[in-house]
Amino acid sequence: MADTRLDMQEPLHHHRCRVIYGDTDSGGVVYYANYLRYFEAARTELMRERAISYREMEQQGLIMPVVECHVRYKASARYDDLLLVETSLVQVKSRTCRFNYRILRENDGKMLAQGYTTHAVVDCDGRLTKFPEALLAA
Repeated sequence: MADTRLDMQEPLHHHRCRVIYGDTDSGGVVYYANYLRYFEAARTELMRERAISYREMEQQGLIMPVVECHVRYKASARYDDLLLVETSLVQVKSRTCRFNYRILRENDGKMLAQGYTTHAVVDCDGRLTKFPEALLAA
């Protein structure tokens, strides 16, 4: 059965990044946890471009921690590959949201990984709170 949590809407943002040597393991491929860093970089830029930057949220006394994440690996990225991370905001509720991601190797379009992160909004005291209006409108 297909995992519908990974369904991708039209990407809201495309983020390019190059695999640096420090992202790879001794086998010369990207270490598995670094895909989550690529997700974070793409999500950060999507937020900055479309809604509200993380810095602006912090200035309002809010943070947006990851409460769930998932990555499905399809093929390996290697040192010096140019990657394209497609990001979509697929679900926004009053206190949580979910972003879906696809990581493609740019030169051949091969999908290397796909996944999602679910986030909550909490205030500086760690209490669950509502999303800023700017994000809800995005």
